[in-house]
Parts: sequence; C-alpha cells; structure tokens
Amino acid sequence: MPASPDQMPTVTKALRAAFGTETLDGWAPLSGGLSGAGVWKIRVGGVAYLLKVEPSERDGLRDPHRSYACMRLAAQACIAPRVRYADPDDGVMILEHVEAQPSMLARADLVVELGQAVRALHAVPGFPPLVDYLDGLAALVEQAQGAVPDGAFVVWGRLYDVCRALEPQPVSSHNDLNPRNILYDGRRVWLIDWEAAFRADRYVDLAAVANTYAADPLGEALLLRTYFGREATAAEHARLWLFRQVSHVFHAAIFLAGQARADSLDGPDLDVLHQGLALGEPLLDTAEGRRNYGLARLRTVTGNLASEAFDAAAAVAA
Repeated sequence: MPASPDQMPTVTKALRAAFGTETLDGWAPLSGGLSGAGVWKIRVGGVAYLLKVEPSERDGLRDPHRSYACMRLAAQACIAPRVRYADPDDGVMILEHVEAQPSMLARADLVVELGQAVRALHAVPGFPPLVDYLDGLAALVEQAQGAVPDGAFVVWGRLYDVCRALEPQPVSSHNDLNPRNILYDGRRVWLIDWEAAFRADRYVDLAAVANTYAADPLGEALLLRTYFGREATAAEHARLWLFRQVSHVFHAAIFLAGQARADSLDGPDLDVLHQGLALGEPLLDTAEGRRNYGLARLRTVTGNLASEAFDAAAAVAA
C-alpha cells in the first residue's frame, strides 16, 4: 500500500472527480474491519471524509456494483452517510465522515433509534436480490464446521427447516448490523458498510439489532413496537426469536470460518463481548478475538435451540 492513499491512481481519479483536486490536507488509516479494504480518514479543504478502497478480489458477495447501489439508496434515504464518490469498477468510494461518539443514549432510546432506522431502511425500494438468505447461510455453516468440535452445528439443520417453512417477507436489507456497522454521532445513528446488503427477510436485520441491543423481552417488545408502529403479535415475537437464532448462527459461521479447530466451545460470555464492542474495544481485531466471538455465538444458539422456547416459537410462528 502506498505511503499516502492519493498515490494510488484510482484514488487520484476519485479525488479529482469529487473535489477537483488530488491534494490531501491530511490522512490517517482506519480499520477496514473484516473485509480487507483499505480505509482512511482524509481531509480535503479542511473537511473530513472517509476514503475506502475495496480489495481486488471479487466474488458473488463482494460485488461493489451491488453494494454501492444499495449504499447510494440508503444515503438518499438519510440512513447512510452522504456519498461524494463511488466507482464500483475501481472499488473506490468517498463518503462524508461520521465521527463516532460513545452512545450516551439510554438503552431504550437507542433501541428506538435503531428500530426507526431499520424501519426506514426496509421502506427503501430497489435493493436487488442475491441469494436466498437461509441457503447462503447453509453454505457458510459448511465452511465453518471444521473450526469446531464435530456436531457443534447440528442444531442448525432443524432451525433451517423451521424457518424455511415460514412465509418470506423480503425487504431491502443490510444483513450485517453488528456494532461496528452502526455509528452514533452524538445526535443520531448511521448505518455503514453495505457489502452484504441485498433483498432478504425483514427479520434478518431486526434479529441482528435485537441480539445486541434488545435481547430481553422488554427490549424486544420496544423494538418491534417501534418498527411496526403498534404492538407486535405473538407470531411476530416468535418469528423474531427464531431469526435471532439464525443471526447467532450467521455470526458464529462468519467468525469461525477459516479458523483453527477449537477443542471446545468454551470462551468469554457473549454479553461481556457485546459490552466491550459497544465501548469501542478492538475485540475483533485478532484471530483469537474473532474465534472467541464466534464460539460465544455458537454456545448461545446451541443452548437456545435445546430449550422449550424453540418448540414454542416454532409452533406460534407457523
């Protein structure tokens, strides 16, 4: 990687198109998360922006043509930061920079903010389909099975069958609303990183938010009431419970795939990890941290699917 991002030809092209200059007042590298992208906070004319350069490898999921289109639609709906430049062929984007602040909101207020953001996102038309979400997750589980003791993902098969039998509710979906992809600027929340965005079931996003921010019954009820604008039905609560388990499986698979095989599922508690992530701790910046997070998710879903709550939710949702 060049000493300065503007030494890259595609970035020079982007700067000229966005600002009419290739001169940076300053720049600082930021974490690119798990995607392998190069990310910088840059200043042009004294104003801060975010510059992101995608890795050259492309596949069915990592497709800037799809993700940039979703990002632009979300930005137009004021859910994502404003896009100053985005070229999917070059894999370069420049966004208005959001300076993340520690959330001073009460837990309930944050749940309301997120419920409103997800509702606004799901009302946006135009996100393209990609794959069936459950089938795509099944492929991820196959990739992750070598990182855990034999049979650790056996619970996934029954969960898949139960959710497959439900009537689909496709919407424009982010599909990866983890704490790193939700920014609070001191006034409101923003959703970022749209690599996994495509048309999927509405409960994929709702479950991701619930697992991190509204896991208890009162939080769930508030999230669904905010989202639907009314009290949720028993079937809606049951469907959220089931998709919360789907979300656990997704995060377990995505963080365990490619990891060295673990001898057991033991590790830090999921709630403790979520508290650290909410405070901005770099818990996912190492292979060990990502493995611990994946194992915590897998432990949680294994326990939940062994409980009577699973059978009850499956019966009510159906």
